Amino acid sequence: MNQFQYVRPTKQQAAIEAVAKDANATFIAGGTNLVDLMKRGVMTPQKLVDINRLPLAKIERENNGLRIGALALNSAVADDKLVREKQPLLALALNAGASAQLRNMATVGGNMLQRTRCPYFYDTTMPCNKREPGTGCGALEGINRMHAIFGFSDKCIAVHPSDMSVALVALDATVLVSGPKGDRRISFADFHRLPGDTPHRDTNLEPGELITAVDVPDAPFTKHVSYYKVRERASYAFALVSAAAALELDGNTIKAARLAMGGVAHKPWRLTAAEQALVGKPATEATFRQAAEVAMQGAKAFKHNAYKLKLAPNTLIQALKTATTA
Repeated sequence: MNQFQYVRPTKQQAAIEAVAKDANATFIAGGTNLVDLMKRGVMTPQKLVDINRLPLAKIERENNGLRIGALALNSAVADDKLVREKQPLLALALNAGASAQLRNMATVGGNMLQRTRCPYFYDTTMPCNKREPGTGCGALEGINRMHAIFGFSDKCIAVHPSDMSVALVALDATVLVSGPKGDRRISFADFHRLPGDTPHRDTNLEPGELITAVDVPDAPFTKHVSYYKVRERASYAFALVSAAAALELDGNTIKAARLAMGGVAHKPWRLTAAEQALVGKPATEATFRQAAEVAMQGAKAFKHNAYKLKLAPNTLIQALKTATTA
């Protein structure tokens, strides 16, 4: 591992300034992803700015919703009474991620910022436009069974690994950030980027900006929710495909729906057209299959991930069936 400086400010502005003034500095909280990347030489920051002393771990009611601090631990959020009562979909998604040990270290902000687990990104001997722009995408003609079927480009076909983020995009969350130019709010749907010609940029954060919290508005999705994750082992594995489903039912009629998928794109993939296709329809398997067809419009597979063209709609259908009976 390369040598680096380590600082631990106690003031938010000091932390922001430390990163904003040094292009080779980065924030660290739980470090569950960053430390691995440093050990492998994928990321080589020359300064780590530890933000764990900042007061950003609260979970509280705020403006008709929940405000979750960026330093709140994944395990703490999943177990929080307010979260389980008001946003059970978020709790389900968090508990589906990683392992209990990692959830006890990983923070909400860090979860959002974790990097792809594409093996070509992690292998510094292979070409990767995300790790080293301009070198090419090894996955395009390589082993791409874990890769995207939506929103990719000829520069990158990697997928975003977060389970929590799939739930947050479905729940219309908002990210609060603070930086050298002040505070701003970013819709969760706009926080992560598609690869386009700049796959090395995962998010729309500007240099020096720090995530301070996530706001999740109240919604009538407190009962009929499901997070269904298909993976290669029961724990400590990333999704081949996952689906978040939340329904508001009036008897057997769907009044409102929120849907998103993970493991299929460079960002958490919101399914707004499929949501609209459900509204006013009976909560039946036939309805769910129609919505899944809508959800899969525009999907395209590569040599090794064609199975996702069947797995993705089936995962969504199962999530909807589970949500209906919850």
